[in-house]
Amino acid sequence: MRSSYNIAMSAEAFASVISVEEHRAVVAERNALRRETQTLNERLATLQHQLDWLKRQLFGRKSEQRLWEVPVAQMSLGESWVPTDGGPPPALRPIAAHTRRPARATPSEEDGDTRLFFDERVPVEVIQLPNPETVGLAESEYEVIGEKVTHRLAQRPGSYVVLKYVRPLIKLRADESLHCPPAPAGVFENSRADVSFIAGLVIDKFTYHLPLYRQHQRLADAGIEVSRPWLTSLVHGAAALLEPVYEAQLESIRQSRVKAMDETPIKAGTQGKGKMKTGYFWPVYGEQDEIVFPFFPTRSGQAVREALGQGPAAVGSVLLSDGYEVYARYAEKTGLTHAQCWAHTRRNFFEAEATEPEAVARALEYIGELYAVEEHIREQKLSGEVKRRYRVEHAKPVVEAFFAWAEQRFTEQGLLPSNPLTAALSYAVQRRLGLEVYLTDPDVPIDTNHLERALRAIPMGRKAWLFAWTEVGAKYVGILQSLLVTCRLHRINPYDYLVDVLQRIDRHPASQAHLLTPRLWKQHFAANPLRSPLHTLRE
Repeated sequence: MRSSYNIAMSAEAFASVISVEEHRAVVAERNALRRETQTLNERLATLQHQLDWLKRQLFGRKSEQRLWEVPVAQMSLGESWVPTDGGPPPALRPIAAHTRRPARATPSEEDGDTRLFFDERVPVEVIQLPNPETVGLAESEYEVIGEKVTHRLAQRPGSYVVLKYVRPLIKLRADESLHCPPAPAGVFENSRADVSFIAGLVIDKFTYHLPLYRQHQRLADAGIEVSRPWLTSLVHGAAALLEPVYEAQLESIRQSRVKAMDETPIKAGTQGKGKMKTGYFWPVYGEQDEIVFPFFPTRSGQAVREALGQGPAAVGSVLLSDGYEVYARYAEKTGLTHAQCWAHTRRNFFEAEATEPEAVARALEYIGELYAVEEHIREQKLSGEVKRRYRVEHAKPVVEAFFAWAEQRFTEQGLLPSNPLTAALSYAVQRRLGLEVYLTDPDVPIDTNHLERALRAIPMGRKAWLFAWTEVGAKYVGILQSLLVTCRLHRINPYDYLVDVLQRIDRHPASQAHLLTPRLWKQHFAANPLRSPLHTLRE
């Protein structure tokens, strides 16, 4: 009996042990499933956040769109995936041999422009140039034995015109000497392009974002036969002529007490077969409504130092920017005050609206009150000390309440590190000192929206011409856009400005290049600008 009882107890104990082990296995499996589920939920939330962002870029309001730098490992929309696991090389295709016509030499001004580069559809305006040797002479004292003709391609808004200069060639009977007036000087020596055509070419490309190949097609449709490299050389030549003016405007902005700065990418230069390098424009906005677009091949802090200068900043200088850390490091090294942009802070909360709608609504409400204060300041046209006192009285309490709420919310439990609201709160709390600068300095804007409106010409153009073949080309883009956008900021007709400056710059002292910047040009030359001969014909 005892042995039977012991056997029964051993079986019961063994069954109990098996049950505990199975229970532990189930518990372990359940915990593993919980962790896996939590990981998948986090990944799902991240992917949903990215999808919402992409939808806003395509269908959302323009005021909330923002293009962030794409990680290297992530492909762009529309970019095709090419397998890298090798494979047979593509089959070679034979190309038939061909011959080329030898280039024709361009006739010089002395020989006359006898080769027509347009057909009968192009209207021709004839300009008769008097021979100065005939002044004071009777018609019987000289004989017109021929004439020399020079053609210049000119442009009216919306149309092309060829200027035909007829220069009488005379022989004085007294001494049998020949005399012919020279052709009018152009922007470039021996060029067939009138200054009006160069100005129109630049404005169409950089203001209206019409690439040169499309302008070339339009010229061909109008009956004008020119080459695309010729158009490119005209644009590059104009940018090279205007570079001293650009440098003078950059120096003027460096002298500003309050400056705003940002960066925007541009594809410039080739990097292997079929690949383009990514460079950056670093637009800088001065306190006198001037902007420049210096180009640098990297996004490092060296670009900021080269654009703004590496010496110590003047007392009271302020740099307004977003939260990119290179600006903070530059401010620390040079001793200037670093102000932060409230629009970027608001944008981060807006990105978190889908995950934490109630908290985001509270944050946006605080920030909306700050912008209501700025709206009142604009309506009442407050400035100086009155503006500062109004901000301290009405905006400072809102800022303090916002940061008290943000710090309390940030310390609460339950928010994952990858949560967009956590990132937005962290961004704001860490930059509190910079976000509060505008409260005590009336010359500091609340955000960098004025800069982003001005730099819009770069992303808009980027959609049309996509990239610059070389880094030099990107530099020229920055030079021309700096002057054209500043013209718009000062309500200057960019066509009138370019026509005048391109003719004036050769005779203008290099030490006074700053007088040709749009802001000072408006004061000194806008009342009586230099015109193209085409303008005289219209009158």
